[in-house]
Amino acid sequence: MPFQEISLDSVRLTRRQMLSRFASGFGMLGLAGLLSQESQVELNATPGTAANPLALKPPPFSARAKRVIFLFMSGGPSHIDTFDPKPRLQQDSGKPLPFAMPKLVRTRTGNLLQSPFKFGKHGQSGIEISELLPRIASCIDDICVVRSMVADNINHNGACLQMNTGEQAFSRPSMGSWLLYGLGSENQNLPGFVVISPSQPAQGAPLWSSSFLPAAYQGTLVSDLKNPIDNLSNSQFSLAKQREQLDMLGRLNEIHRRQRQEDSQLSARIASFELAFRMQRNAPEAFDFNAESEATKRLYGLQDPVTEIFGKQCLMARRLVERGVRFVQVYHTQTSKRSSCQLWDQHGGLKTELPANCAAVDAPIAGLLRDLKARGLLDETLVIWGGEFGRTPTAEGKDGREHHPFGFSMWLAGGGIKGGLAYGATDEFGWHAIADKVHVHDLHATILHLMGIDHTQLTYRYAGRDYRLTDVYGNVVKAILA
Repeated sequence: MPFQEISLDSVRLTRRQMLSRFASGFGMLGLAGLLSQESQVELNATPGTAANPLALKPPPFSARAKRVIFLFMSGGPSHIDTFDPKPRLQQDSGKPLPFAMPKLVRTRTGNLLQSPFKFGKHGQSGIEISELLPRIASCIDDICVVRSMVADNINHNGACLQMNTGEQAFSRPSMGSWLLYGLGSENQNLPGFVVISPSQPAQGAPLWSSSFLPAAYQGTLVSDLKNPIDNLSNSQFSLAKQREQLDMLGRLNEIHRRQRQEDSQLSARIASFELAFRMQRNAPEAFDFNAESEATKRLYGLQDPVTEIFGKQCLMARRLVERGVRFVQVYHTQTSKRSSCQLWDQHGGLKTELPANCAAVDAPIAGLLRDLKARGLLDETLVIWGGEFGRTPTAEGKDGREHHPFGFSMWLAGGGIKGGLAYGATDEFGWHAIADKVHVHDLHATILHLMGIDHTQLTYRYAGRDYRLTDVYGNVVKAILA
């Protein structure tokens, strides 16, 4: 058969036609999958914001807080050695637990083990706190300690998932992703959700994943405190040259747009290039500590090797929320002596490792609270402290405690929280939460409420059902609200 010359004009195809015709249309299937999630966002978006998933959205009702800093102590800090004193435990140390242990246990622990640390009353509220945390104790009148937390999982991975995403086993969007989806970001030049973790915490990336929410809502991980965001600088082209490239791309895209029907999803993809360029200009300043005074650096403990690492994490968190970042997750996974995905997991070494952990975070956290308050940011920034669960009042070995989700402590400060309050209680040994229980779902519902969101209304339709952070549970803990 003789070769027949084909004119290019006769086969000129649009990109969409090419994708639908080549390889039996598999390319169009791929594009449909790529854009399907963005379509769902557009259905729920405020008019005029569909092309920008991070566009600022007004909260459904008046918010008490605008931003969140979650200080996560990976491994499960011992409540009875930090925020929940138990005189009866001290009295009966060495004796068997006087009631049957729950069937949900990992390893069988021994007799009751008293706290080796003293507690004292602090602030006008007189709340008792361990001697391990004297700096945080000095801020207690701004803090609400919840001593009746309960969770459902006794293992690190499942418990970390639940505390961060509301779900123990399956992939679900993280709390930061839900807030970004519901409220957008105040700063269009920085990520709206930042995760600061020098080492990987238990379970890792699923803790800040957007799961079935669009990828725009996932957390941006900062693990290198000296070089926070990889590939931020371009060694090939200057900022001016990159600006010229984007302007040229914009003009070409505008010519293309005028000749075709508007496609908001593809426009959003184009907008992502602009966001990346703006981040390149603004992110270095946000992560740069050089502008901070020496007094501020000392406040966070940057001059001391013991507190330097977590101090940098806390100072970075303050600089980010100050610039409108919606949610900052700060994982304590590294000290000057060691790093671990479960740094607070004291199965042994309670008398040495727990004091070391507390010494590493005490001054930086107190510095963060004082700095936020001095700058007028604490009233609109919700600060949360805690881990995935607590530790048993009974001994594991001679100097350790096992995992304990049945009753443990967390605390909140700032943004709409009633300071100087100890809420809820565990029994006289610190085993069961017995008064004003606060489940993880209740905590999440309360956080969303403080941000101006009804947790039952923040939903996303996926796989035929409406999902939410609190699943079908959760009640706002109104007693801790200011």
